[in-house]
Amino acid sequence: MATAGKVIKCKAAVAWEAGKPLSMEEVEVAPPQAMEVRVKILYTALCHTDVYFWEAKGQTPVFPRILGHEAGGIVESVGEGVTELVPGDHVLPVFTGECKECAHCMSEESNLCDLLRINVDRGVMIGDGQSRFTIDGKPIFHFVGTSTFSEYTVIHVGCLAKIDPEAPLDKVCLLSCGISTGLGATLNVAKPKKGMTVAIFGLGAVGLAAMEGARMSGGSRIIGVDLNPAKHEQAKKFGCTDFVNPKDHTKPVQEVIVEMTDGGVDRAVECTGNADAMISAFECVHDGWGVAVLVGVAHKEAVFKTHPMNFLNERTLRGTFFGNYKPRTDLPGVVDMYMRKELELDKFITHSVPFSQINTAFDLMLKGEGLRCVIRMDE
Repeated sequence: MATAGKVIKCKAAVAWEAGKPLSMEEVEVAPPQAMEVRVKILYTALCHTDVYFWEAKGQTPVFPRILGHEAGGIVESVGEGVTELVPGDHVLPVFTGECKECAHCMSEESNLCDLLRINVDRGVMIGDGQSRFTIDGKPIFHFVGTSTFSEYTVIHVGCLAKIDPEAPLDKVCLLSCGISTGLGATLNVAKPKKGMTVAIFGLGAVGLAAMEGARMSGGSRIIGVDLNPAKHEQAKKFGCTDFVNPKDHTKPVQEVIVEMTDGGVDRAVECTGNADAMISAFECVHDGWGVAVLVGVAHKEAVFKTHPMNFLNERTLRGTFFGNYKPRTDLPGVVDMYMRKELELDKFITHSVPFSQINTAFDLMLKGEGLRCVIRMDE
């Protein structure tokens, strides 16, 4: 590439301060250093995590910053030591990584890489502690190692999954975060067998991805649980057979589900981050074999309380991070599931806007409208 080794000037949507609309700026993007890759982003989507850190109500505010982490792009150039990617490769950036060398990466049971696991406070590259973005020479901070709200970005090689170049990036970009998180929680952690009953708590994009996993597994009854009755209709596209709104009942929702299913569901996946929903998800699974999986992130002071007898009666409680997928090793296979038409992604995309209208995507999410809004970088 003619641009390799040189600074690239391009458009980026910069968050200058918490809660203020993103501003379109010309940024300088430095060449990739050792073990880094410069990527041309073609499509990026808005995930709730971007909004959460843009609002910065409960976290360390790191500004000015380029947010964005759910995306798809093409390698523009690679830094020293990068052997597994070449310019032109199609990649999905991931907010967590896989160095392939630490104890976690060497373990078949973990995807929590010691070197590259998510760090929400770090606004610089791990190699030299510097940012690769500047405006008039002043640094603009990175976000979770990806910063995809820029036409070009620099990412550690361990946070890039190389995928089938035939896969449409405007669809599979969703697999770089939310959809894989929910899908993997069901397929890799809850692991329902064909004909099992599954309850999904929280029917946002992640919950519906968990539900998609239940549909793909051949669940006989798939129960959606949400406080918003409007979620029921949408959930039917993802295999939902029953809908329960806790507000419609006087008794705890776990008791409602136990009664509905003659003793409890076989599997439950919790995607809300609310501690009470987590307890309900665990207490609604069947004794003897029931498994509940926690996906949602609770606030700092949250406490999970249940009677130990629930465990002694052979219920299992599990947690997951990014659907237990190792980004580099496993994501190409998830893309292949889409290409084989086993996994449906199009139904998650409810809106699409050009890059210049990225703030519209934020407005839609703040209003709770739609599931995923894909942002087209070339417009």
